[in-house]
Amino acid sequence: MRFIVTALLFAIGLLFLVLGANFLVFPADAGLGFGLTAKGAQGLAVLRADFPALFFVGGATMLWGAWKRNGELLLVPVAIFGIAFVGRVVSLAIDGPYEAFAFPMMVEALAVALSLIGSRVLPHKVV
Repeated sequence: MRFIVTALLFAIGLLFLVLGANFLVFPADAGLGFGLTAKGAQGLAVLRADFPALFFVGGATMLWGAWKRNGELLLVPVAIFGIAFVGRVVSLAIDGPYEAFAFPMMVEALAVALSLIGSRVLPHKVV
């Protein structure tokens, strides 16, 4: 069980790092995949700064926690993707659903669930 959780954490963490790099290198194209359009240099700067920050920190702590077998580190992606999930729930309640709204929520819920499971089954070490 621990090996499977560790492998899944590593794979999803790597996916988030790739998403972050995509926003850093190709912000306009990456933004379109998330329903965002950059408005000039300011919009591109936001896409290059905020999204890589979320994906790099979330993905890197998933990778680091899985690699070092450290459950403490996995609480960071729980917080990051948990807040993102709550934001989507609020948006769903206020704005209503949109086409394919469930997929990003499932990815965030999976990231939170795997990180929580990993945090429980991997040892906690002071970082």
